[in-house]
Amino acid sequence: MQQQHIHNYLERYFTANQSPVLHSGDGYLQVQLSIELDKTLMNRPFYWHYLEKTGGTPQPMQMTLVTDQTKAPEEIKGEQIHFGSPRLHQIFQTTKELGGFIRMYENIQMVSHGSIPLQPWLCTNVKISFQCDRKKDVILSLGLNLIHGQIVDHFFDRIREKDLTPKIPDFCFTLSPLITPKSGLLRVERTIENFINQQDKNWAIEARKRWDEDLQLLNRFYEEVDEKPESYETEKEALRSQYEPKIHVQFINGGMFYLRQQFFS
Repeated sequence: MQQQHIHNYLERYFTANQSPVLHSGDGYLQVQLSIELDKTLMNRPFYWHYLEKTGGTPQPMQMTLVTDQTKAPEEIKGEQIHFGSPRLHQIFQTTKELGGFIRMYENIQMVSHGSIPLQPWLCTNVKISFQCDRKKDVILSLGLNLIHGQIVDHFFDRIREKDLTPKIPDFCFTLSPLITPKSGLLRVERTIENFINQQDKNWAIEARKRWDEDLQLLNRFYEEVDEKPESYETEKEALRSQYEPKIHVQFINGGMFYLRQQFFS
């Protein structure tokens, strides 16, 4: 990850978490933290505990991050941040925690008459890892309409360029789901299982062939040993761990999106 990429990522991160970027210059950022990000990033539990006890006025801190020391002005004093730095690792971790689930509405600004109903869509983004001694990752983004049950693939890609807002627009109202989110997740799970079952199985077959070949070599190495030593079992287990085909499904994030009926027509 290049330093400019880190700079751009931090701008999006702070803006998305209601922490205004006060100044974004060459190689540095100055940010006014929100209360939530101050609590998350600045490690001031006693300060916030005191405020909660006394009812004082919160004063979240400002933060200056230097993303490129070679470009930042000499008078800028801040925390240097780069790929692998503890602060960036902390921010990546909080991104997972804070961005695990969102609720957004299609932003409709022009209404000629009446009110516009918005249908609920449950979005789930998952990573499927096909793993043996090699690894292949597949990202699935599935959107499930909680009114009529339609499932749309590549959901995130199809809505990312749309105008969305965290607040329901004027003259719009949301329809109550006919499918509960819990039931919807079960439908998404079945869709993921069907996707996995439809994939070519050759990767697993070939992995087992390589596993068997290496296991035969290991057995030949110990074939004249009457009582196999502990090292044999250790190496045998290492081969199993290396070659055994596995499929992992990891939930990345998700959300509820309220969209017009003709959104995917």
